[in-house]
Amino acid sequence: MKGFLLSGVIWLLFVAPVMAQQKASSYVLVIHGGAGTILKKNMTPEKEAAYKASLKAALETGYKILQSGGSSLDAVEATVRVLEDDSLFNAGKGAVFTHAGRNELDAAIMNGKTKAAGAVAGVTTVRNPVSAARAVMEKSEHVMMVGPGAEQFAKEAGLEIVDPSYFRTEQRWKDLQNAIREDSIAAAKSNAYTNPGKLGTINHDYKFGTVGAVALDKQGNLAAATSTGGMTNKKYGRVGDSPIIGAGTYANNQTAAISCTGWGEYYIRNVVAYDLSALMEYKGFSVQQAGNTVIKKVGDMGGDGGLIALDKKGNMTMSFNTEGMYRGAVTKDGKIEIAIYKN
Repeated sequence: MKGFLLSGVIWLLFVAPVMAQQKASSYVLVIHGGAGTILKKNMTPEKEAAYKASLKAALETGYKILQSGGSSLDAVEATVRVLEDDSLFNAGKGAVFTHAGRNELDAAIMNGKTKAAGAVAGVTTVRNPVSAARAVMEKSEHVMMVGPGAEQFAKEAGLEIVDPSYFRTEQRWKDLQNAIREDSIAAAKSNAYTNPGKLGTINHDYKFGTVGAVALDKQGNLAAATSTGGMTNKKYGRVGDSPIIGAGTYANNQTAAISCTGWGEYYIRNVVAYDLSALMEYKGFSVQQAGNTVIKKVGDMGGDGGLIALDKKGNMTMSFNTEGMYRGAVTKDGKIEIAIYKN
């Protein structure tokens, strides 16, 4: 009898909330702050509280816009800007360093109603890359701009330009030194640098911090936005999935809005964000089924990470195959939910 009661308690505490989350149909904003090796044993109470406070602030910012009748585009941009300005995450201030000791930032945004999209990659002076991505979408005839050209465009579009030192944090600089040391050890063991097909980062970066948001507004329109500093110790102008429409970011009013985080190369190869949408459109999958399916594909190929997705009815999913993912959601009545670890 005691075992039966214990099982019931476990179900109520852990299983029931997950089921309720999957069945809910009133979410208006979902966010992530990266997926990776995030273990409670490695987290101090103070740092955990800081992450939760940041996620809550971002959710509240986007929710105010949606609650007042604002657009999902405005909501995801404003939400991601909050996270870009917070050095806890790998986007904007606090972005990781490249091998050359630079912060190179990528971002994308997409309108689910029109499928208009904008993206920037490899920018080093734009304070809020997500706003640069939106400027590309709304003030140019293009979808993606990169490097100095994107920076010049952002400046001409009236966005805030900062000195590259603005993005630097001492912890990220230490992370780079550690990554360089680990890569050197791995290179010596594998002699990978003599293989032309494998030039680049050898050691996988387990500390993802990409940020993203997906939203559904009162007009029934979806939008998605993603922003990242990429992978620690990346070389040769490497760009991941975040700014690539269909890989790390996608929105379609008929299916879902999606923002991804993880090992970008695998998300690009699997066209993860669009694949999720296509499974819903062509096979009739629910957003949860589609999310779990595409993350399994990433895992089966050897990659890891996660995603958030929100469908046109307000159903959402937070699918990931790592030890944790910084994530949160707010329902139309203002109820905020935040989680970090796998369970």
